[in-house]
Amino acid sequence: MTTNRSRRVAVMAVPVLALLALAPSVSAMVPETPGPPFNFTARAGHISTADGGSLLMWGYANGDGIMQYPGPNIVVTQGDLVTVVLTNQLPVPTSIVFPGQVEVAASGGTAGLLTQEAAPGETVTYTFTAAEAGTYHYHSGTRPDLQIEMGLVGAIVVRPQGAMGMHMAYPHMGAAFDREYLFLFTEIDPRIHDLVECGQMDEVDNADYFPVYWFINGRNAPDTMADNFAPWLPSQPYACMPMMHPGDRMLMRIISAGRDLHSFHTHGNNFTIIARDGRLLESAPGLGPDLAESNFTISVTPGGTADAIFTWTGEKLGWDIYGHQQDIDNEPLGDFPGPGDIDHNNDGIFDNVPMEDHEYAPDHGKPFPVVLPDVKDLTFGGMYSGSPFLGAMGFLPPGEGGMNPHAGFMYMWHSHLEKEMTNNDIFPGGLMTMPLVVPHHVEIMH
Repeated sequence: MTTNRSRRVAVMAVPVLALLALAPSVSAMVPETPGPPFNFTARAGHISTADGGSLLMWGYANGDGIMQYPGPNIVVTQGDLVTVVLTNQLPVPTSIVFPGQVEVAASGGTAGLLTQEAAPGETVTYTFTAAEAGTYHYHSGTRPDLQIEMGLVGAIVVRPQGAMGMHMAYPHMGAAFDREYLFLFTEIDPRIHDLVECGQMDEVDNADYFPVYWFINGRNAPDTMADNFAPWLPSQPYACMPMMHPGDRMLMRIISAGRDLHSFHTHGNNFTIIARDGRLLESAPGLGPDLAESNFTISVTPGGTADAIFTWTGEKLGWDIYGHQQDIDNEPLGDFPGPGDIDHNNDGIFDNVPMEDHEYAPDHGKPFPVVLPDVKDLTFGGMYSGSPFLGAMGFLPPGEGGMNPHAGFMYMWHSHLEKEMTNNDIFPGGLMTMPLVVPHHVEIMH
C-alpha cells in the first residue's frame, strides 16, 4: 500500500452562496459601457475579418467614439431607468428597438413603423425601466433586414438588484455564477456591404442572401481570442475566450442577433440552459430553473437569447487529471495506516494525497490510460504543455509549445454547422473560440 509525505487539511465543499461571499475572484466578465444615460451615435466605419478583409459597417458608437460592432454593451441593474440618446450620422433614417423591454418611451425624430426614427443629423431619446433581470439585445427598428445586417445591434445585460446581483444572472441561487462571458452571434453577406459602400443600396436583394462570415461578438475566429479592446481591432472591442478554473460556474450569455439559426457546440462537458429570452426556465415563480435543460449544443431562435451554466471538472475522464498517481505510487513511509489515509475512490487503495478542489473522487489516483509515443514521434501544438496533466509542465523539444505557461486545458467551442467554422471558406475561423481551463492557483485576468 502506498502513501505520500504530503499531508494537507482537506477542505469541504461549501454552498455557492458562501463561495460568492468569500471569493474575491468572483466577478463579472461582460465589458460595461458607462451609463445610464447612454449616448450612442449611429455612424459608418470598417471592421476587419480574420482572413484579412475589410467590410463597411454601420454601427453604434459610444458618444463621439468610433463605430463599433456590435454596439456598446448596455449593462444595468433591475429597476434602473435607462435612457438611450441616439444621434444619427448615417445617410438614412435609423432607430433603436429594445426587445423584451416594456413601455419604451421615445421622443424626438419622426414616427416610423416600429418606433421613433432619427433622420440624418437628428436625435431621438428612448427611455424604459429595466424591469426584469436577464440577457437581452437592442437593434435598429428601421429596415432591420438591412440595418441589422450592416451592424446596428448590441447586447443588454440586466442584473438582479442587491449586492449578489453581480454574481447572479437572475434572482435565484440556481442562476449563480463565478464568471460570465457574452456570445453574440451574427453573420454577414459581404456583397450587401459592397453594394452599400458603392451607393447601390437599392440593389440589395434579400432573396439572394448568402453569408460567408460568422461572428462571435463582432469577431471571426481566431480574432475571437484576442484581448478585449485589442488595438488592432478598434471597431471590434469585445473578445470571447472563456477562461475558468475547474468547478467554476461559468455563465454563457447567448444572443442570436442575426437572421440565421446557429447551433453552438461545447466540447468537454454539457452546459445547463437555465433561461431563454430573459426568463428563468421555472415551473412557477420563485422555484428557480427547475425546467433547466442539459445539452452539448444550443440553438437560439434568431432575435432570441439564452443563458447557460457551464462547469468543467474532468469528471469521469477515467484518469487523474492532476497526475496524483505519480505521488500515490511512492513507497510507504512506515506509518501506514495513519491520519489522513483515505480510500478516495473505493478501490481498496488508501493514500494521504489530498484531492484538488472539485476533483472527481472516483478518478483520484487513476493512471493516465495510454503510453505516449516518444517525443520524436509527436507533433506538438502551441498550447501543449508537454504533459497530459492539468497544471503540470513536461518535456518539450526546443521551439515547440510554449504558449501555455500555466499548463491549462484548451479545446474548441464552435458552430455545429461546418461552413460556419470558416472565414469565406477558409478554415479555421468563423463562429468559433477556444476556452481555457487553468489550475486554481492561476489568476484569471479580466
